[in-house]
Amino acid sequence: MKKKNKAQENEEVVKDNLTAEETEANEAAEAQNEEIEEPVELTAEEKLTIEVAEAKDKYLRLYSEFENFRRRNAKERIDLIKTASQDLMADLIPTIDDFERAQQANQKQEDVEVVKEGFDLIHKKLLKTLEAKGLKLMNTEKGTAFDADLHEAVTQFPVEEEELKGKIIDTVEKGYFLGEKVVRFAKVVIGA
Repeated sequence: MKKKNKAQENEEVVKDNLTAEETEANEAAEAQNEEIEEPVELTAEEKLTIEVAEAKDKYLRLYSEFENFRRRNAKERIDLIKTASQDLMADLIPTIDDFERAQQANQKQEDVEVVKEGFDLIHKKLLKTLEAKGLKLMNTEKGTAFDADLHEAVTQFPVEEEELKGKIIDTVEKGYFLGEKVVRFAKVVIGA
């Protein structure tokens, strides 16, 4: 008989001291360790099935995230549209107040010049407020070249001066820019 080394003797002593339940639990743990250690070979079909399932899961998650983003973005856009003019309206309220005060004062006023001056002041204040928000008046002075991208020709009148032919001779309605975009085309009369 071969002599047992000290480690084997200690192991046997420990095994003898363990109860049957503990022995079974240890054996089950060892069996699991053996299963984990041994790599399981999958067939090509099984590998492809797993890859397809993973790709499908990834696609569904990505699609869900995109749909949530799209809904959230649409809601934010609707909220922005609803409140886009809020700043402008808040800035115009003092001008409305000025008009109301002018109406009250004009009921008792007999001097027409004072009424005209009051309305001129309110007009200037309104234009100043709108200019601060980016509204700019379009240049449509007499002799300005007609531009179909900016002007709308209402009618043509014959002119004696050659330099006014095809150019603006009168403005019926002023045109305006908001930033660089035309918000209202100028209605003009063109010389023929």
